[in-house]
Amino acid sequence: MGCQLVVLACNTASAKALRTIQQQDLPKIAPERRVLGVIRPTTEIVGNFSITKQVGVLATHGTVVSRSYVIEIEKFFPEIKVFQQACPMWVPLVENNEHEGEGADYFVKKYLGELLTQSPEIDTVVLGCTHYPLLEKKIRQYLPSNVLLLSQGEIVAKSLSEYLHRHPKIEAVCSKGGGVEYFTTESAEDFDRKAAIFLGHEVRSKHLALVV
Repeated sequence: MGCQLVVLACNTASAKALRTIQQQDLPKIAPERRVLGVIRPTTEIVGNFSITKQVGVLATHGTVVSRSYVIEIEKFFPEIKVFQQACPMWVPLVENNEHEGEGADYFVKKYLGELLTQSPEIDTVVLGCTHYPLLEKKIRQYLPSNVLLLSQGEIVAKSLSEYLHRHPKIEAVCSKGGGVEYFTTESAEDFDRKAAIFLGHEVRSKHLALVV
C-alpha cells in the first residue's frame, strides 16, 4: 500500500520476525523502506529508571523464550539483571473483554507474584506486550508501590519521532495529515470486536487476503 515506514506494534512479532524482515526481506523487496519494532525503544532507556539494576519483564511466552529483552538490555545496560515472566492468560483476558473482571485479578496476582519471587530487588517492570496496558489498573493494584511500571506506548511514540528527526529522508517521504484504516488477514468481524476493546470506539476493518 505504499507505506514507507512500518512499525511492528507487537513485542512477539518484533522478537521473532523483525531481524529477518530487516536483514533478509527488505533488501530484496524494498531496500529504501524501513520496518521498526517496539522492543528496542524500551530497552534503550529502561536502565535510566532502575536504581537497583534489576528489571522485570512481563511478556508473552514467545517474547520470553526469544530472550529479546535480555539481549537488547544487555547491549545498552550490561550492569542490569533482567528477570522475565510469561503471562499466557493475559492476552485472552483482554481479547475476551475480561480484563476488568474478577477473574483477571487471580492471573494478575499469580504472574506478578512469580516475577517478584525471582528477585525482591526488582524496582522497574516493563509491560512487554501491547495488550497489557489494558490490565495496567489491576497490575498497579497488586504491584508494590515502590516498583515503577513502564508501558511502551509513549516510549515508542517518542522514539519514532526522534527516529524521523534523525532520518530526514524517511520523514520527507512519509505522508502527513493522513487518516486511519484497518486491515486484517483474519475475520474482520472478530478484529472489529477486539479492536473496539483497545480503542474504546467502533472499528470497521477490511479483510485482506495474503498472496503467497
